[in-house]
Amino acid sequence: MAGRPVAGGVLTTVMAHLSVLDLATVAKNSSAGDALADTTRLAGVVEELGYHRLWVAEHHGMPQVASSAPAVLVGHLADATTTLRVGAGGVMLPNHAPFVIAEQFATLEALHPGRIDLGLGRAPGTDPATARALRRTADLSAERFPDAVIELVGYLTGADGSAPFRPTAVPGQGYLPELWLLGSSTFSAQLAGLLGLPFSFAYHFSPGQLDAAVDLYRSRFRPSFLLDRPKLMVAVSVLCADSYEEARWLAGPSELTILQLRTGRLGPIVSPDEAASHPYTPEERALIDATTATHLIGDPDSVVRGLDDLQARTGADELMLSTRVHSFEARARSLTLVSRSWAASSTGRGRSSRN
Repeated sequence: MAGRPVAGGVLTTVMAHLSVLDLATVAKNSSAGDALADTTRLAGVVEELGYHRLWVAEHHGMPQVASSAPAVLVGHLADATTTLRVGAGGVMLPNHAPFVIAEQFATLEALHPGRIDLGLGRAPGTDPATARALRRTADLSAERFPDAVIELVGYLTGADGSAPFRPTAVPGQGYLPELWLLGSSTFSAQLAGLLGLPFSFAYHFSPGQLDAAVDLYRSRFRPSFLLDRPKLMVAVSVLCADSYEEARWLAGPSELTILQLRTGRLGPIVSPDEAASHPYTPEERALIDATTATHLIGDPDSVVRGLDDLQARTGADELMLSTRVHSFEARARSLTLVSRSWAASSTGRGRSSRN
């Protein structure tokens, strides 16, 4: 249950939305085209199951991830669905001119009214060499991120009155996607609060700063013409199967990916059998165990308990599930089990807490 602030800091309880983050995962002996086709198929499954939205994320130069062009993929996913909200979670804004992103996502909103989301991040989403190729500059800092966000909002809304010579984005004003700031630290949490924007925290890969970021977002929130109260999403790694043992086995490829990322030996995601045969050292096993300690891996009851606890801890309005597995079938099965169990256990999950 998610909390709504009321007088005295007491939170009433409402049902949180469940949503999905998908990275168009490329499996070993597969292709980027296969991964994009799987993500498209998954969008139909997610829509049928009643999830609120599906996001894809901008990554570059990663053999395991095919979602390098989120605006293109979002348009394709919107064409493949009818009611599901689809969007980027997110576009790494320092890689792009705000004017270009404004026109791209206003175009998507014009084509699919009321269904497009634009989440903005300040990390490059790649390694330094690829970031330089994207930006065509040696300056890889994200210090201008707040200014870039304000500039982009101005193109979409006309709100930046300090820029009388601002060019006109077409499409632009009148075609406003739902805007979010994304973050894995307190920086974007504070910025989202100050700008009065929804905030999505990346708990799935940065769990340590969750509580500080959530508290800072709410304490710094200023109502805006876009949002009158804080709106919080928390992204969490989830892998659900019929049994705990099966879920742990399916999690093996994602665990090996963690090791590959830390050592720079990237490649497509392997099968559970191949992951299980990897000769982990004790140090590698300790690294993986520490990194995945906050992942929700197990049967439906245990995963839903974990989601329920996370919602109670944060008062999140929405929980976004990130499921990294080798096959489309395992991903779809996981999301199906969570959706059914979450809905079935909704009765009696109310609680009160203090903000």
